[in-house]
Amino acid sequence: MTDVIRCAELTEGLLDQLLTRFGMAVDTIGNDSEIPGSYWKDSEAGLIGNSLYLRPDTPVHSALHEACHYICMDTQRRESLDTDSGGDYLEESAVCYLQIILADQLPDIGKQRMFDDMDRWGYSFRLGSTQRWFEEDA
Repeated sequence: MTDVIRCAELTEGLLDQLLTRFGMAVDTIGNDSEIPGSYWKDSEAGLIGNSLYLRPDTPVHSALHEACHYICMDTQRRESLDTDSGGDYLEESAVCYLQIILADQLPDIGKQRMFDDMDRWGYSFRLGSTQRWFEEDA
């Protein structure tokens, strides 16, 4: 298992509180359950409508990434959202940028830890690291 912060490590209610501002609901399911709406399966977060599905072992970067797709969508895409958030290259860049900004709103995470977790998980940026991309290219 890759060494990234998991949702179970967050102070209870912080993620819900953050995402409620964007009209989202967070639904945490049991560790052994398949995550509804998860495109990547395994422990990765899922999206259906305005609901973000996760397990305690879901990486925080995954939860924020999927939530940021929802935040960046127009109403029409949100209404039919089920598993595949779609989006183009520019949206993907906006999503990655926003997930770093939102990580800084979570005292248990912060930007630096999000940079590190995104690198550990294998996010790929042309400058070689998430932090360099964020600071020099985004």
